[in-house]
Amino acid sequence: MILQFIRYAVTGVVINSVGFCTYLFLTWLGLNPIFTMSFLYCFAVILSFFGSKNYAFNYKGPHGGAAARYIIAHIGGYLINLSMLLIFHEWLAFPHQLVQAGAIVVVALYLFVTFRLFVFRT
Repeated sequence: MILQFIRYAVTGVVINSVGFCTYLFLTWLGLNPIFTMSFLYCFAVILSFFGSKNYAFNYKGPHGGAAARYIIAHIGGYLINLSMLLIFHEWLAFPHQLVQAGAIVVVALYLFVTFRLFVFRT
């Protein structure tokens, strides 16, 4: 499990670093934080599937079922991220940059547990 978490973290750090920098740049240009997060989340989901499946969890099971469970897991992750932006940025007026940085960590931990127990279970 520790090796899986390290592999998952390496994959996540690479994808989320690029995504967060892109998020900061696009919101700096004036795009709405919620729209920007939603848009970038879709790309991160697609990119991270193969990294998570092949590298982090070394999953050899059926791809169709894993892909469906992966989408379900990410719907939950997206809703967590969206809720955090709505509550902490929109309602409580925290800086969206800090909220999004925190959301990345919260969603990543949620997804690791969900991937391990539900998506890529052996």
